[in-house]
Amino acid sequence: MSGRARTPHGIRDEADLAERRLAGVALNPATPHDVLLRILTAGPPAARTTLCRDRALPGAVVDAAAGHPDWRTRAFFATNRHVDVAERLRLVDDPDWRVRTHLADGAHTGFDEEPDPLPDWAAARMITTYENDCLGSFAFTRRFSPRFRVSMLGHGEPKVRAFGIGMNAWDGLSDEQRATLLTDPDEEVRERARSAKEGHDRDRDPARVEAELPEHGSHFRTHLLLHGALGPAVIESVLASPARHDERRTLANNRALPAGTVALLARDPDPAVRQQIAKRPQLEPGELRLLTVDPDPGVRLAVSCHPALTEEERAAIDYEVSQDGPFPCRMLPSAPAEPAESRRLAHSGHPLLRRRAAMDPRLPQDLLNLLAADPDLGVRVLLAQNHPDAPPELLLRCYLEYTGRGREDLPGRANFPREGLARYAGHRDPAVRLIAARDPDVAATTVDRLTRDPDADVRDAFARHARLPLPRLADLLDDEELAHAAAANPSLPVATIRLLAGALGRDEAPGTNGAGGLS
Repeated sequence: MSGRARTPHGIRDEADLAERRLAGVALNPATPHDVLLRILTAGPPAARTTLCRDRALPGAVVDAAAGHPDWRTRAFFATNRHVDVAERLRLVDDPDWRVRTHLADGAHTGFDEEPDPLPDWAAARMITTYENDCLGSFAFTRRFSPRFRVSMLGHGEPKVRAFGIGMNAWDGLSDEQRATLLTDPDEEVRERARSAKEGHDRDRDPARVEAELPEHGSHFRTHLLLHGALGPAVIESVLASPARHDERRTLANNRALPAGTVALLARDPDPAVRQQIAKRPQLEPGELRLLTVDPDPGVRLAVSCHPALTEEERAAIDYEVSQDGPFPCRMLPSAPAEPAESRRLAHSGHPLLRRRAAMDPRLPQDLLNLLAADPDLGVRVLLAQNHPDAPPELLLRCYLEYTGRGREDLPGRANFPREGLARYAGHRDPAVRLIAARDPDVAATTVDRLTRDPDADVRDAFARHARLPLPRLADLLDDEELAHAAAANPSLPVATIRLLAGALGRDEAPGTNGAGGLS
């Protein structure tokens, strides 16, 4: 079977009732270790997927999963966010490229979430020993530490130095670094350095940019307009007859634009172009004054955050900050913010600047307390999403008030409260009823009732609740929809767990019945 044939969700969707029960048993924290090992050895695809990918694992199961003969099982294990990365890195030298690819991509986290951190030694080993196809995803490079990114160009392994050239802008390197890379003893490093220098030199030569600029829209044309040194003829052609409708906005993002062009675009009829100009760190006083009274509210909001303005000048601008979200988040691990800068932003009168401060996970306690009580919803939500010590009351408040992207991740934060959530069991919002299932003391009658809730996620959550009455739990084991959740319920008697797993053979050789494909 092809290694890309089926997704984990597809495997579970195709499972029959008995297989979905076993998948629930695999997830159940009350399942004895010997049963987990039997599932790993002889379980159907849905159960093995759940076991290896979706739960914390005892040591014996970790050992068995890491050494399992089936590559799919090892690949599921390689992406398990509930298992410490050090355990998953047992597979760093796995013989199957598909396992190595999943290990390089890391544990399954959302695009907006912090990436699964990769130790520097492991990142270097993957770069030096893996095929390029295993390292081609954005997920892999997201996992690098800021320290590793900085150190790659001087790394002892040539392949790491070569890889690092693509991770660092050539114009951000010192003359000494450039000279060292261009004369590196390794041919691949020298070739990558020459290519980076060639691209950099081309982009800095207006005549070459003009000569090589494609007439029609393309990624290369956009690159040159965004990063290249643009002469008068190119600028005039874009302003007069752009190849695409948004090229003037692309032009406005070019940091090397002549001052006259910046001034011209600050008066462009398109508000989107003026918004981009308003975000340029260097603006003349006259341009700043013009943009602060722009007729478009988006332009006024963009310029209100300009670093050249004082707090008093910001306050004089007629801007409005939306409370709707979604709120921005970090896509890559960032270097530690300067404490003085975070403090300045946290005390700003501008909500968007305070939101920047709220994204700093290293804020000291006094600023954490200050921003936790901020009147701006975005400040509070970003603080809740990013700070490891966000207080329980802030996390709960944000969950109740915010309905945008990332809301569903807040209950997973370590400080999210559990006690007292039963009071939300009758809330009109099913997402709020859902958190009532986190309360260990919710009444058994309420748990029973909410297994019949109109919302599927609420039904699933309460089918897993430890206070679900046993007669109802037994009924749900035969329910086509909720059998998986019921079998994962920690109150399920061990005798019942063993009965559900009894169909698994005890003498089959590991890996003989397959485990489906991976995406």
